[in-house]
Amino acid sequence: MQKTAIITGAGSGIGRAVALELSAQGWAVALAGRRDAPLRDTAAQAVGETLVVPTDVSDPQAVDSLFSAVTARWGRVDLLFNNAGIFPPALPLEDLPPETWRQVVDVNLNGMFYCLQAAFRTMKAQDPAGGRIINNGSISAQVPRPNSAPYTATKHAITGLTKSAALDGRGHRIAVGQIDIGNAATELLMNMPAAAKGDAEPMMDLVHVARSIAQMAALPLDANVLFSTIMATDMRFVGRG
Repeated sequence: MQKTAIITGAGSGIGRAVALELSAQGWAVALAGRRDAPLRDTAAQAVGETLVVPTDVSDPQAVDSLFSAVTARWGRVDLLFNNAGIFPPALPLEDLPPETWRQVVDVNLNGMFYCLQAAFRTMKAQDPAGGRIINNGSISAQVPRPNSAPYTATKHAITGLTKSAALDGRGHRIAVGQIDIGNAATELLMNMPAAAKGDAEPMMDLVHVARSIAQMAALPLDANVLFSTIMATDMRFVGRG
């Protein structure tokens, strides 16, 4: 039986790379994101069956519609890669507008919760029951960048959300894990101001991230990678170097 996946933030960067990797491995992939055109660009590059569903994850009704569209098309959801997120401009904490804080929380944290909630409802109800959820965290939750309070706070919260959801998934064949990614060469990171990311930081190719997530997704539901970290080998993360 063909496995089905939902990927949020699938129009670019990590989301697109994971969508293309899973598609190449035979998954049917639903592509979710705010903008239709980038999602269709991803679909055009995929080798397998795709479904484009423009979705604002900060809107719980839109998230419910996403899962309804996928189950109407394929009957079930085997995997959610909970990936959608934004990084606000690097500003001193005291200068950060309240609306920017709310926007980051709405997308990075609330959106991830709404997708988790919809996935739990779907995975519990389908036959056979169960599925896997992989949350996209960040090593920023452990070692923040300067002027990144909203992003760091939401990614730190995602770690707690992953632990709680993993516990709640017990007994329902729902495996919940998290991948923390450091310095994958995405458009988001490459366009980040040098003051926020540091000059000439080591980067790694996105394909390594996509393959790591595909490996997590391929596990049977009685095995789970609760937390995984993949990073550019020489980046500034461990110690002071």
